[in-house]
Parts: sequence; C-alpha cells; structure tokens
Amino acid sequence: MGEVEGQVRKEELDAEHEARRRAALIQIRQYPDPVLRMQAREVRDFDDALATLVERMSRLMEEARGVGLAAPQVGISRRVLVYQAGEEGPITAIVNPVVVKRSDEVETTEEGCLSLGAATVIVEVERPTAITVEGASPAGEPLRVEVEGLEARVLQHEIDHLDGVLTIDRTTPEQRRAALGQLRPQPVLG
Repeated sequence: MGEVEGQVRKEELDAEHEARRRAALIQIRQYPDPVLRMQAREVRDFDDALATLVERMSRLMEEARGVGLAAPQVGISRRVLVYQAGEEGPITAIVNPVVVKRSDEVETTEEGCLSLGAATVIVEVERPTAITVEGASPAGEPLRVEVEGLEARVLQHEIDHLDGVLTIDRTTPEQRRAALGQLRPQPVLG
C-alpha cells in the first residue's frame, strides 16, 4: 500500500472510530440527567443480567474512549463500575466497591467526564494519590485492589458516580461556575 493509500485508510479508520465514539456517547447519560445524582443501589444478584451490564459498559467505555464508566452513566442505578488502567491493560469490573483506605497525600489534577460533555468540561479535582478498594467481581468473588496514581483517580471518580457526586461538586466554586456555564443549553439564534 502506498503512502497516499495508507493516509486515506488512516483517515477512514479515524472517521469510523469517531462515529463509534459519538454513537457510544449518545448512550451515556448527560448532566443534568437525574440518575447521575442518585445514590446507586447495592447489587445483590450476581447473575447473567449483571454480566450483560458489565459487557455493555465495557464496550461503551472503549468506544467512547473513556478510562472508566459507572452504571448510573448508562441509566442503571446499581453499584457497578468498569475501568481500564492503561490502553493495553485489561478492563476491570468492580461490583459494590468501597474505598477502605486513602493515602494522606493528595494531588489536584484536571479531570473530564463522559457525562459532562466528554472532553469539553474539564475541572481540577483534589483526590488522594493512593487508595484501597474492596468489592466483588461480576461473578461474586471478593475483590481487593490497592492502586495509586491515575488508576486511583479513575476509581475514585467512578465511585463518586455511584454516590451521585460529579467532578463539578469537587472543584473550586470558580471552576464549577465556568463548567455549569458550558453545560447550560445555548439558545439557537436564527
């Protein structure tokens, strides 16, 4: 394949990936959807429906090019999240996650959210740099993860979703106002 053909193929793939991303984002609940503010219910049944939910969430997260996704973001009030620590890493699902330990060290870093206009609303959020989370696998097996850095930040972000908390709730008042201004519907003049 020549250089020109290779470039055309790359552009076709980029367009296909962008179309898939947009299709996935349509299925992810957007602020101010009320489900994003609800406390998600604990999962009691580790069944085929749960496995199907985890598969759907994993696929949507990948297609939307996210690093994490919580069940309320797909309109399901259950304490389930999926995340991917790195591009090459496996997707991990945690059911009924609870943070059992937080580091004293904190870091403030910018965060985006698939439910807040994807890449358009980014705010600074302070979070512990390391955490320990306990929960269960989708099969109901006990799970305990000790994570730090980006992985810790992603897990805290997704657990916040399970509690009805958004990044705009954890940022400065100035950044919150700016973010809400971006999220406010704009009138169409014509």
